[in-house]
Amino acid sequence: MGRRPTQKIDPAVLPAAINANEDSKARAEVTFENQSLLGPLFGQFDANLVQLENRLGVFIHARGDKILIEGTEDAVARARETLNTMYDRLAQGQDLDAGAIESLIAMSNEPTLEGIISGETKEPPIMIRTRKKTIEPRSATQIAYMRALVRDDIVYALGPAGTGKTYIAVAQAVSQLISGSVQRLILSRPAVEAGEKLGFLPGTEKEKVDPYLRPLYDALNDCMPPEQVQRRIDSGEIEIAPIAFMRGRTLADAFVILDEAQNTTREQMKMFLTRFGQNSRMVVCGDPLQVDIPGGQRMSGLADAVEKLEGVEGFGTIRFTAADVVRHPIVGRIVEAYEGPSN
Repeated sequence: MGRRPTQKIDPAVLPAAINANEDSKARAEVTFENQSLLGPLFGQFDANLVQLENRLGVFIHARGDKILIEGTEDAVARARETLNTMYDRLAQGQDLDAGAIESLIAMSNEPTLEGIISGETKEPPIMIRTRKKTIEPRSATQIAYMRALVRDDIVYALGPAGTGKTYIAVAQAVSQLISGSVQRLILSRPAVEAGEKLGFLPGTEKEKVDPYLRPLYDALNDCMPPEQVQRRIDSGEIEIAPIAFMRGRTLADAFVILDEAQNTTREQMKMFLTRFGQNSRMVVCGDPLQVDIPGGQRMSGLADAVEKLEGVEGFGTIRFTAADVVRHPIVGRIVEAYEGPSN
């Protein structure tokens, strides 16, 4: 595990315990039975503990299989819950990296998080199982999103990049395809350049549109072995195509995902939604603040559809924010800066 280096904390995130009155300080001791998990729990040079200290404003002292946490009552409770959840993940053989820890810290504000993840509540654990991995929620909004994907016929997932909108939808679609609850998986995006003019791309029709659809391929390959993805594409069980290819069709017995939906026109969105068929699920993902429709004069089909259909039976709307970004923490800060009140 290595010796812990001298900790340097930015003055902006000095532990709250330093500035708190002595009466407001709290302490908690956590003991872990499996000492073989302490190395990955603490991280190299105790990096995971340092991350908890800096994010929650606590002091953490590790002695053998025991950890002493000091700070304000709320911060100590969150740190203790996060450490216990980290330990449980390792005991279940799951990976634990800085991104996962960041997400667990963010969710530690949710009083029912531990019960939801461990299955100790009356509800079953919230997770999606695919061929390659099991996906668990990394934010409170992702918990609501996973529930909506099971409950609602059509789900709008709105918010910035990096919040897991498309990735979780693809994982749920793969899970249902594998289980046989749907017969087809259809993934679509509008072929709109994001602020660039790419010109006439060389190659076949498929080669021309594939660059726009690459994120969908990436999500699929993360949930299924690549050879299985290709075999199912060849057989027609998985279809990846621009939204224009949806016209005139009825999409029955299918899990249908429309990504980057903010770049659809109102006419395209209406056409897409009315493709809905029997025994189907539909997820519409997009960021209303990142519209790249040429000319900038036409209203986004996503915004128009949410305005018209939110609250209609069978529809669910999930709104993500910068706080739900599960990429590097700096991505969330970038999103907040660009979406601030002055912009």
